[in-house]
Amino acid sequence: MPAAVARVAAYLLEHPQAPLTLSIGELAEKAGASPATVTRFCRTIGYPGYVELRVGIATDVGRSTSRDSWTSEIGGEFGPDDSPEDLLRMLISSHTKALREATSAIDLAVMTEVSRRIARSSHVDIYGVVGSAMLADELQGRLYRIGVPAYAWSEVHSGLTSAAIQDSDTVAIGISTTGRTEETIEMLAQAGRAGAFTVAITNDPASPLAELADRSIVTSIYEHFLQPDDLSAKHGQLLVLDLLYLLVAQENFDRSSAKLATSALAVSSHRRPRRTPLPAATVPGALSDGSSTAARKEADW
Repeated sequence: MPAAVARVAAYLLEHPQAPLTLSIGELAEKAGASPATVTRFCRTIGYPGYVELRVGIATDVGRSTSRDSWTSEIGGEFGPDDSPEDLLRMLISSHTKALREATSAIDLAVMTEVSRRIARSSHVDIYGVVGSAMLADELQGRLYRIGVPAYAWSEVHSGLTSAAIQDSDTVAIGISTTGRTEETIEMLAQAGRAGAFTVAITNDPASPLAELADRSIVTSIYEHFLQPDDLSAKHGQLLVLDLLYLLVAQENFDRSSAKLATSALAVSSHRRPRRTPLPAATVPGALSDGSSTAARKEADW
């Protein structure tokens, strides 16, 4: 390239996104050239003019941003051009490995201590936001059904209000896959300051959430491909929560059994009975008692 055009090229090699924010005159001034030289540079590399160069750069930046977003949020293992069969195979592998890793990460001594604390507590707060809110709700519902006063909080103001009135007879549980969710950390820290026995449920034992808790339950030691909140991670967490629930139920077996039986009876009328299969010789559209299937369906309703 001629010297003046080469100066424009050199400047853009160092500042490849400059045309997105600079006018042609501003770019020419920074490169030590004239606007006409910038136009000659654009034509040299195949663009009709400066406007087309800016569009080309914007398009490339958009593609790069999309790739970066895909890698950070979905991961490098899964590509946008993978076949459905490949995706299914990789997902099965990912989910299976998550369960294996969750099993190997479980510390039964910690689980037993936490379950005893929960069974004997006067109140249990469970904190989790976004994806972890589903897990908090699931654990709250199970504990409440076996007679443990438990409440799940996903909204930080409500959670902080509840956390502030905890005491030494209560248990506070924070659930976060990464252990770095600010709202969950804040709520669990507040409960700890109020005197509650605090528990972190997370994939990262070195996370801020785990470090502030009295006990931490690690749900995985596997670096997931889907980041940060893939469903395979939830399998490991659900396994841990299920085990915790069963251990709590064992702590007061008679109470748990009575509560489960009572609650099952309360909703029994809302479950439809199983339908009896029709005999093989039955004529389609008619039942053995002479009624039609349409009439039977209406009766079922």
